[in-house]
Amino acid sequence: MMITDLVLLELSGEFDTAQMPRSRERSALPMDAYGNGGSGSGGSGSGGSGSGGSGSGGSGSGGTAATPDNGPARRRVTQVYLEVRTNDEGLSGLFGPVDGAHAALLRQEIRQAVLGTDPLASERIWDQVLRSNRHGRSGYSMMALSALDCALWDLKGKAFGVPVYRLLGGPTRDSIPAYASMLGFPLETEELQQTVSAYRDLGYTAQKWFFRYGPGQGPDGLARNVEFVRAARAAIGDDHRLMVDAFNSWDAAYAIEVGRRIADCRPFWLEEPVPVDRLHALRAIRTATGIPVATGEHCYTRWQVKQLLDSEAADVVQSDPDWCGGISELVKIAALCSAYDVPLVPHGHSLHAALHVAAASSPTVVPMVEFLVLHQRHKQAFMKEFLEPERGVLRLPEAPGLGIELDSSKIHSRRELP
Repeated sequence: MMITDLVLLELSGEFDTAQMPRSRERSALPMDAYGNGGSGSGGSGSGGSGSGGSGSGGSGSGGTAATPDNGPARRRVTQVYLEVRTNDEGLSGLFGPVDGAHAALLRQEIRQAVLGTDPLASERIWDQVLRSNRHGRSGYSMMALSALDCALWDLKGKAFGVPVYRLLGGPTRDSIPAYASMLGFPLETEELQQTVSAYRDLGYTAQKWFFRYGPGQGPDGLARNVEFVRAARAAIGDDHRLMVDAFNSWDAAYAIEVGRRIADCRPFWLEEPVPVDRLHALRAIRTATGIPVATGEHCYTRWQVKQLLDSEAADVVQSDPDWCGGISELVKIAALCSAYDVPLVPHGHSLHAALHVAAASSPTVVPMVEFLVLHQRHKQAFMKEFLEPERGVLRLPEAPGLGIELDSSKIHSRRELP
């Protein structure tokens, strides 16, 4: 068997916005250091819009408690999927959506490197693609390699007729806990508490909420950050986990100040208070606040994660298989985390790849995965089956490969990018 082509499929369709509501709030953003950052309102608790980066642009319901906006009745969605084709008729690997500048790398540089190679030899392909570009150890190059690697695992699962987690050594359990990631929901106290309660009642035992303000919004923004955490804790109760996310938008002094003020709310973790390469600052925040720090979604490969762990800068590692190097690399990162006794909770840019790695890992190593409530419906828009938690847990897929199957009835137009 050999790879005959890498194809990027551009799919378009229209969807009912009642099933795919938009975000109504955004997280704090690094560009907020320049006033409003040109994105959303800097002074109002609900004026901003957009994804804040974590959810990758789209939105969706992901649960019966989500509420639609008042936008148009139909919404057009365009996405790109990567297909790895082989000379074995009918056998290919699929992964997506693939978004961003790394799509160009897949179409050009990486495609030329893998044509004619054995698709089952994914370790060799991974290593050769990495070695072929001295600038390819992070960023868009690694994101492109991640998409290729995930598509190759999908192909291998189909070739052997089993879900990917069985090829990885699983399953270790029948289902995987998921936490509700609440990017895009409003933060005004009354609506916030109603939403927290609704998702608690849906069976989620952990929720993550996103700070709206950073140092650029001064003391008033800081007070609003503290207020929303207190409101969320009051609504979720003492027996549920509450996580909070600053999306790389703070500095160490601000994070320590907020952390000390919310410490009595017992956050299960404080996520990305500063960029992941500021190891000294992350360590200082952990020490000064007593709140566990989670980070790592913007780490690439096991080598960067090892630096994070060696520096004792994180209590939870959040590598994303869409970005860190794919399923092959996430498995290695899981082994690395187990050696340091630090849990890996994969970031939820997409869901299928992380779920398969979790299903093949000890619950002590990968205890749960992230479910972006307002974004997974969009990300899975063209898929035949919507993968979402029931009572806060994800059942393991039984289909061969990753379980990603496109629904032709949802695709109004389809073309291969040249």
